[in-house]
Amino acid sequence: MAVSDNRRPSSIMRIFKSVKAMAMIAVGASMLLASATADASKNVTHFVFAEDGDLDPIAYIIQRQDISGVQMIYNWKQLESSKGNYTFSDIESDLKKVQEIQPGKTLFVQIQDRFDVAGDQSKRIPNYLLVEPEYEGGLLRQVNADTNRPDGWQTKHWVLTVRQRFQALLSALAKQFDGRIYGLNLPETAFDYNETLSTSFCNDYFQAEMENLNHASSVFNKSMIIQYMNFWPCESADHQPYMTQAFLEASQKKTYGFGGPDVKPWNPYQLQNSYKYFHNYTGELSHVAMAVQEPDLNLTNPRTNVTYTVEDFKSFSENYLGSTIMFWTSHIFNQTYPPAL
Repeated sequence: MAVSDNRRPSSIMRIFKSVKAMAMIAVGASMLLASATADASKNVTHFVFAEDGDLDPIAYIIQRQDISGVQMIYNWKQLESSKGNYTFSDIESDLKKVQEIQPGKTLFVQIQDRFDVAGDQSKRIPNYLLVEPEYEGGLLRQVNADTNRPDGWQTKHWVLTVRQRFQALLSALAKQFDGRIYGLNLPETAFDYNETLSTSFCNDYFQAEMENLNHASSVFNKSMIIQYMNFWPCESADHQPYMTQAFLEASQKKTYGFGGPDVKPWNPYQLQNSYKYFHNYTGELSHVAMAVQEPDLNLTNPRTNVTYTVEDFKSFSENYLGSTIMFWTSHIFNQTYPPAL
């Protein structure tokens, strides 16, 4: 996400193969994304993801006619320096720069309140949430599902006081940016833990995430709202069934959409969880936004037994998941291959 042999290919051959593979991906990206723009019936809007938070290296991508703007991530601590004191200068600066690079382009903002890196340095929520007792520590330690070792932090939205502060942040963001940014997405629902929590935790977490989502859609009336919906920590294959409840509500309200942080075409585990709901609810959700991240480029398509291609990502996202928005890692593009428009 090679068949072993006693013979090791030369360094030159390995480099050649790597360069050739990246060239093929870049060519495919130029042709396929361009064709998506030409095919208005699909009505898919494409954004490039600024992985490093730096717009300069991807300016040539932003200028493409088939790219509508940039998806960027901002963590909670970055936006709220102390309780109720909001600092949105980074978003303002990025929005201005995107529009300077190419007038008419815009931002899709992801608010990050959970972090997949262990250690205190990755506790990127306001300090008052960590130290004031009414917030119960603010964060829960995540673990790796395979090794059971620490793997990051999850904000305790199931704690009412924490949730209220997050919703206050969303309200402040809406006041300044509603209608000025293309959309805002909340991070993935999935995480793993090994602590003993209350018997009501699973339901409390689900209700808290949905409450945050509904609050976001109530304060943002012009900009799109997306919730990354991949897994719920207390269920597999919808045995609770939280996925059913979430998709049913989204299809009825149509005030927000769902998406996912990765596209893994025909991955069996994904198909048992959120993917089958995206497929079953195709055309019934207001928006579907799927992200192709750099690690996805190295995964193997279980149907072809070769590495995923841009065509795999694009076809599966649009035709099986019903995507209307695509976030693309900048690594599928190459300055050697300009858009074929």
